[in-house]
This record gives sequence, C-alpha cells and structure tokens, in this order.
Amino acid sequence: MAKRQKPKSKITTASRRRVSTPRARMTAKPADTLDLARCEQFLMHEARLLDEAKFDDWLALFTDDAWYWVPSEPEQDNPHDTVSLMYDDRRLLETRIRRLASPRMYSQEPRSRCSRIVTNVTLEDVEGRSATVRSKFLMIEYRREQQRLFAGTAWHRLVQVDGAIRIAWKRVDLINCDAPMDGLTLPF
Repeated sequence: MAKRQKPKSKITTASRRRVSTPRARMTAKPADTLDLARCEQFLMHEARLLDEAKFDDWLALFTDDAWYWVPSEPEQDNPHDTVSLMYDDRRLLETRIRRLASPRMYSQEPRSRCSRIVTNVTLEDVEGRSATVRSKFLMIEYRREQQRLFAGTAWHRLVQVDGAIRIAWKRVDLINCDAPMDGLTLPF
C-alpha cells in the first residue's frame, strides 16, 4: 500500500495576520463616564469651533438652560453683585451668535482671526454624569493689524445628554478682568 501524502497547505498572507480587536473597543468606557481624556478632548473641540468661527456649532454645545459668564473683578463670586464683562443665559448667547453672524456687525469688520490654546485641564468635581472641569487658556485675537492677548482660567460644568457632552455653564476668569478693555465681542 502506498503512503498517502498530506496535501501541502498554502500559507497566505491573510492567514498570517493577527486578528485584533479595534483599539476603541478594547478601551471603551461606559458612555456616561466623564473622564479627563474625554473632557480634555471636548475642550479642544470647543476651542477649534471658536477659532474657526463656527459659532452656531459652538452654541449647540450648550444645554437649553446654560449660562456663560466672564466676571469683571478677580474672585467675583456671583454675576449679580456687580457688572460683568459678559453674562449670558442661553437666550442672550443665541442673540450674541446672531449678531456675530450678521454682516452689519461693525465691531467685527473686518472679522477677527483667533487662535486658542487650552492646557492644564483638570477634573475638579465629578458627580455621575456631570463634571466641573478647570483649564488654563490663551486666546490671541488679530484684527486691523493689532493683536490682543487674553489669558486666564476657564471653568466648565459638563454634563452628559443622550451620550453627548454638553456645557451646563461656563465661567471665564481673565487674569486682567479689571483692566480697561476695548469692546469684547467674541467668546473666549
């Protein structure tokens, strides 16, 4: 009886490839977890929308009952005791964005070009599906051959809404908030 030979198997490049789970699936966390990496990524996204003057998209990041505050005094503890540089509820934010979109906004003729740097992001308080996030920022505004620098600390209260991160409130503490300033039209 003749020996039966085993068929030679062809080893293809496809069979040599390692099968791996996509990285996102391996490191996925529950959608309602607000960790430092997700919050930092969100703040970078917000800064990019503002730099690119996508103000409607920026406004969409806010909850319906959100507020935005830029105090006029260092250590100011609420917006009702004194005048603020900006203090907008959701309705006033919508008005501000409509004005920025208008071709008749002469304080933005020509339009400012901006660049924002966000750094030193920390989680200050995490409660379930929400977190208070503190960051440092630098904003450079260039318009009419003049450059202005703004720097300070930004505080965000971020919340999860239907799996997406939204801003419940934002406070911007400028380091020179009590200095004389030309008109502020752009959000920080």
